[in-house]
Amino acid sequence: MDAARAKNRGPCGVVVVVGAGPYGLSVAAHLRAAGVAVRVFGEVMASWRHPAATGMFLKSTPRATDLSTPKPGGKLADYRREVGQPELTEFTPISCEVFARYGKWFADHFAGEIEPNHVARVARGRHGFQVMLRGGERVEAAAVVLAAGLAPLAYVPDELVPLAPQGRMGPEAVLSHTSQQTDLSRYGGRRVVVVGGGQSALESAALLYELGAEVDVLVRSDRVRWGTPPSARRPWWQRIAHPSSPLGPGWALRGLCWAPGLVRLLPASQRLWLHRRALGPSGSWWLRDRVENVVPVHLQRRITRARLDGSTARLTLAGDAGELRTDHVLAATGYRIDVDALSLLAPELRRAIARVPGSGAPRLSPGLESSVSGLYFAGSMAAPTFGPMLRFVAGTGFAARRITASLCSRVGLMV
Repeated sequence: MDAARAKNRGPCGVVVVVGAGPYGLSVAAHLRAAGVAVRVFGEVMASWRHPAATGMFLKSTPRATDLSTPKPGGKLADYRREVGQPELTEFTPISCEVFARYGKWFADHFAGEIEPNHVARVARGRHGFQVMLRGGERVEAAAVVLAAGLAPLAYVPDELVPLAPQGRMGPEAVLSHTSQQTDLSRYGGRRVVVVGGGQSALESAALLYELGAEVDVLVRSDRVRWGTPPSARRPWWQRIAHPSSPLGPGWALRGLCWAPGLVRLLPASQRLWLHRRALGPSGSWWLRDRVENVVPVHLQRRITRARLDGSTARLTLAGDAGELRTDHVLAATGYRIDVDALSLLAPELRRAIARVPGSGAPRLSPGLESSVSGLYFAGSMAAPTFGPMLRFVAGTGFAARRITASLCSRVGLMV
């Protein structure tokens, strides 16, 4: 159903999806195929334009990169075939630019109309929720699915906060987070310290070095972990001992991908441990040659103090590691799942959302519904409940099917 028809329906029948990335598009595709009246707000694949602009690649393999639709023909391979390009394999890293184009194609073919309006606020309304757009329109909705990007959840360690007085942080400032970057070429010829040891940190460091920056990478761990290169033919015993999965080889990861619904039944402490530890920071196998013995990577380095010195930063390191002076600090320090960071939710709505004990993550039902009836979360916000697969594109099918089944059981949402 298109947006015009959804607008003409009574407010009890409209579901609003906030976000038009992989999860938002997949949820929209499933809901529309089920006959649910939907309005989707957001710019298609907006959160993927930044890494695409910087020339980054996905960490995931093609088999873990398909968006989800109940109709045939929506996979990455289908898109490549339609545009006359060869199918990608595990030996071919997928550029974020290719993935963003695939998402746009998927939206055009399966997700229906996407309204490029930004949602300013979601609050309780007369018939469930009132969704306020930045342009001033107010939409009454029976249910809301939050599938927005990770940008509001960007995490910067307290030690680095003094580098951003009055919250001034970004590409032009002394401190930025990787989620804010669109053009790393601005740092050519300048000194940059990258903080972090995961894919985002290592790939950013490689790109900065290749663009002529003087780069240092600070990693708290005692080593950098790299992915294992794919093998065209694995022996049968290796396939049994370490079966493949969308998240990598091994029985543990295969189980997490096979049954995220069962992960929800684990005690909260175990789920949070899985969320933090199941897939620790690491770099893709194809990135290793661009970093190892090329870019200075300093292991077991922890920043104890950071301060501004004019237009530069001075970083004091723990122990006898001394001090670093740099023009820019790039925090590749990941994201923290916290409902309170979602400023688009009205304060009273945030307060009403029950949390997973020991975290700021929403406690979700089997259908990804929060304790606020009709308010759903997809993507990384659901990972502390259902496991690490929900942090990746591979989880779109699970989330879209569960949310659609839950919404279709609600009175008044079917056409």
